Amino acid sequence: MSQPLYSWGRYPLTPQQGHPCHWIDDLPHHANRVIADHQTSLPYGNGRSYGDSCLAASDQVLNMRGLNRFIRADWSKGSVRVESGVTLAEILKAAIPNGWFLPVTPGTQFATVGGAIANDVHGKNHHLRGTFGNHVVRFGLLRQADGALICSPAENARLYAATIGGLGLTGIISWADLQLMPIRASQIDSTVVRFANLAEFFSLSTELDPQHEYSVAWIDCLAKGVNTGRGVFIVGDHARYGSLEVGHRSRLKVPLTPPVSMINNLSLRAFNSLYWRAHPGKRTPKRTAYEPFFYPLDRVLHWNRIYGRSGFQQYQCVVPDAQAQDALRELLEAIADSGQGSFLAVLKRCGDITSPGLLSFPMPGTSLALDFPQSSELINVLFPRLDAIVRAAGGRLYPAKDAHMSGSDFRQAYPAWERLEALRDPSLMSRFWKRVIL
Repeated sequence: MSQPLYSWGRYPLTPQQGHPCHWIDDLPHHANRVIADHQTSLPYGNGRSYGDSCLAASDQVLNMRGLNRFIRADWSKGSVRVESGVTLAEILKAAIPNGWFLPVTPGTQFATVGGAIANDVHGKNHHLRGTFGNHVVRFGLLRQADGALICSPAENARLYAATIGGLGLTGIISWADLQLMPIRASQIDSTVVRFANLAEFFSLSTELDPQHEYSVAWIDCLAKGVNTGRGVFIVGDHARYGSLEVGHRSRLKVPLTPPVSMINNLSLRAFNSLYWRAHPGKRTPKRTAYEPFFYPLDRVLHWNRIYGRSGFQQYQCVVPDAQAQDALRELLEAIADSGQGSFLAVLKRCGDITSPGLLSFPMPGTSLALDFPQSSELINVLFPRLDAIVRAAGGRLYPAKDAHMSGSDFRQAYPAWERLEALRDPSLMSRFWKRVIL
């Protein structure tokens, strides 16, 4: 029997039995067999979703990672067709030497294409290019009642919209056509500067975001008072000259899971202070390889183990522009008061490019994301306080990162859920959907 599969946050700690499929032609028979034995299932990519959206209600998942082949590629146009188990790293390895890059990438390159579509991932350039779904030309979708379908804006358009950001519930994505973005070099030319508080972040963002492809900020989640929201602002663009070199960083590894979290108030406070002071007070140009710019945590394999056996939860919200500054100050004050948080707290502005997906997370506003070691205080005290702030501001949480959101908050924040439920494949059910809808 294969090793059990889990979500990345290891909370809830609900082991999944994976049923791997290795050939795309075998997928209909394979899915039928698993569903016949267990009533419902769920496609599972590379396990980079944090909460319970990737966990099947039956605890029996269709492991799609074996469908990891390129079907075709036109490097003169930057268009590729890949099986849904291909990772973003595998696309970059083939695309970069040919002068192409992913137009949208999340903070890990180890997500699969199927997972990127199902969660409609976004990145540091949402203000210019929207979400991953904005660059998905078409895909194959296997449904129990309908068989194999092709979905695009012109073919099965309702299923196309419901599947992008649809959390794997509308069918099994078997392949996808993607449009890539041309680049001259794989290096990133960036500008880095630290800022003293939240007001300075918004000032920098307003000035610099329109001038650059990528924009993101690291936040000291424990800073208080006049320093609330201090951090490091980073903007970047693909270099105009350089090499088309694929990343070859050496990888570190967390070899085992400690009994308790290695992230605590003392270590976090010391790290955040040192990290903030280590960055320049004046705007400083810097050239880096693409991997440390986009995927800093990917260098450490199994980094999720540092949170101990209880796992962790990520809290990622987005709040509308009109309420963003006040709501984010409240959120950061609440987090600082709790003394909890993570080394990597990310703040970034989202733009107004509409995703084709029904349940896409970003909205015009500002997104905050950070990890918390799992604890009863987190569930009973801090998260309810943060949820109330986000709710009052008209914001929402990201289902791909969630393990606690109430059904009422989800339904209020994502009113299109009823349209997704109407198109859901009855043979597919996640623990997330069962929690917030059923």
